[in-house]
Amino acid sequence: MARARRGTGPRPVSGADSALLIIDVINDLAFPGGERVLPWALRMVDRLAPLARRLRRAGLPVIYVNDNFNHWRSDFRDVFRHCTRAGSRGRPVARALAPHASDYFVLKPKHSAFFSTSLVPLLEHLGTKRLLMAGIATNLCVFFSAHDAHMLEYDITVLSDCCCAESDADHDLALDQLQRFLGVKVCRADQVRTRSTRRPRRPRGGRA
Repeated sequence: MARARRGTGPRPVSGADSALLIIDVINDLAFPGGERVLPWALRMVDRLAPLARRLRRAGLPVIYVNDNFNHWRSDFRDVFRHCTRAGSRGRPVARALAPHASDYFVLKPKHSAFFSTSLVPLLEHLGTKRLLMAGIATNLCVFFSAHDAHMLEYDITVLSDCCCAESDADHDLALDQLQRFLGVKVCRADQVRTRSTRRPRRPRGGRA
């Protein structure tokens, strides 16, 4: 993540058909290599949290897609409690990226955000054609999700400084593969330009 690339220039986001997909950031990081992901994830928070706030203000959907950690009787609130419990390695990341009341959430059983989930019907309901993708890990769940999104013919931008992996090598290789073979666009959070979808308020008072 240290060498998060800038891409070819600012990428306007159409509020009418775009959404931010945040993958597996509500995470206890209790897996082999999780201790190496943590420092990068803490840096990722500094870019992703402000971007999510900015997109919410512009009226764009923010969608959390998260592993269920094989807790098949759980819902998203249970997963959040599990990952923010005392002693959880991922607690500071999960707390810093806690979903807003207006956000959407989908639980997934495997790596891809699309495999055996309700994500496609949700995106169809929202009218989403363009996806901004972020999360953990660049070379695993973000990579698998971007692959499936490509197969489903979504327009995809992966935010290089809003993703992380165990190492720069893993992170950069995944981004290179997505760019070379899937035509995925890669840019940084500060390159995202938003067009508000909120209707301007009418001035109060009587008609002239």
